[in-house]
Amino acid sequence: MSEVAIGRALLSVSDKSRLVELGQALAARGVELVSTGGTARALREAGLEVRDVSDVTGFPEMMDGRVKTLHPMVHGGLLAVRDDAAHAAAMQEHGIGAIDLVVVNLYPFEATVAKGAERDEIIENIDIGGPSMVRSAAKNHRYVTILTDPADYDALLAEIESSGATSLDFRKRMAAKAFAATAAYDAAIGQWFAYADQGETFPARRAMASTLAGELRYGENPHQKAALYVPQRVVAKGLPQAEQVQGKELSYNNYNDANAALELAAEFAGGDPAVVIVKHANPCGVAQRASLLDAWTDALHCDSVSAFGGIVATNVPLDGTTAEAICEIFTEVVVAPGADEAARAAFAKKKNLRLLITDGLPDPRRPGVTQVTITGGLLVQTRDNGAISEQDLKIVTKREPSEQELKDCLFAWTVARHVKSNAIVYAKDGATAGIGAGQMNRRDSSRIAAMKAAEAAETYRWAEPRTRGSAVASDAFFPFADGLLAAAEAGATAIIQPGGSIRDEEVIAAADEHDLAMVFTGMRHFRH
Repeated sequence: MSEVAIGRALLSVSDKSRLVELGQALAARGVELVSTGGTARALREAGLEVRDVSDVTGFPEMMDGRVKTLHPMVHGGLLAVRDDAAHAAAMQEHGIGAIDLVVVNLYPFEATVAKGAERDEIIENIDIGGPSMVRSAAKNHRYVTILTDPADYDALLAEIESSGATSLDFRKRMAAKAFAATAAYDAAIGQWFAYADQGETFPARRAMASTLAGELRYGENPHQKAALYVPQRVVAKGLPQAEQVQGKELSYNNYNDANAALELAAEFAGGDPAVVIVKHANPCGVAQRASLLDAWTDALHCDSVSAFGGIVATNVPLDGTTAEAICEIFTEVVVAPGADEAARAAFAKKKNLRLLITDGLPDPRRPGVTQVTITGGLLVQTRDNGAISEQDLKIVTKREPSEQELKDCLFAWTVARHVKSNAIVYAKDGATAGIGAGQMNRRDSSRIAAMKAAEAAETYRWAEPRTRGSAVASDAFFPFADGLLAAAEAGATAIIQPGGSIRDEEVIAAADEHDLAMVFTGMRHFRH
């Protein structure tokens, strides 16, 4: 059956936006309106003639509205195969009228959870009759049209404008959307029961729901397709919620890299101005200074070659002077919690540069899980939200670090946890001096970071690389002394690392031999 005329509609909605407009349009076409509770009241108040579901079922709404549509007079009208003789006979025998259109959206379960409601109120906002009607209508989409989103009202009215009927293609699209809506709804309920109500980190069945925000130009490479989804309930606001002030559409890689920059910038929330420069999801320069311009300059000086075509994030709103400086090199994306008019004007001259203004910064210590797909499965883990303070450090060498060395150790450690493993970060006076990322051994990461520092010194004609007198952080323990010795050769005077290697004593001895101060964190930060 291709086209089905709309003669009778059942409306029962929690979100009543545009409800009256829809009811008026349907009534004008001679459609009988059947409704429940507050929906019926809203339609009547608009002067529309509405038949109560209780008149259809012969039973009143009862149990505080928990029972009203769960009845054969409703579901028979939804599920009947109309060209099946036995179904038609059953409808006639029991006086069941066909329902051609169902407009339903569900109790606001997620909004109730989000506002911090008590458990009893949350449970009461689990819709039962609504999903049942939605699923019945969607299953029988050959004969019944189902709408679950006010955004589709115009499409429905366009469908019925000429003939008063809907096409099979339209009903199939709406059925697919309806099943996705009830699946997402049940997923939200399942998540709440598992995580919030029962305190389970890894439930036996893990259901996640998300909404398409938009398709992207392509994926990591041009031959790959990509899209951005956002969770049904956003716990921490980030790039999908940011205001894009200017620039072309963000790509898959832009999102990935900009998120890495934002997460690291958030580590410095509430502190002195900080600038993070990221390339291919790895920091290539980070600095924290008294002014944002100085922070930008020192972050750039760490590795100006890699910064070309990179992503910039800040922990404070952008000013015009800093924006002008950023515009001196090719930059893909700039992310900040704000930007003054002078900054916006400076960036406006670079029409392809994307400027994103975020609603604050995410909490780097927030709970949650991350996931990675593998062939045949899904790896899920709790977020790496671990943190250390100066009080957590264990001094393991003969020489204790100075106050400045401790500050540089902690700064380097903060950056290192955002660098792909194996990660080595040199830092001095609140700025990165060299970063080595993603190598198969820690010694090579140490050498690459030192090499970058030497190149920077040559480029800017410094007397010596900034690794001289620096602190160096390693995201995991040194399995051998060679990585530490490479750092010592580069001029580092202090080391921060997790410790825990079977060769710790050998590594500590090498540090003592080179008069290095070394502290253990007892916590590692692998990032693969």
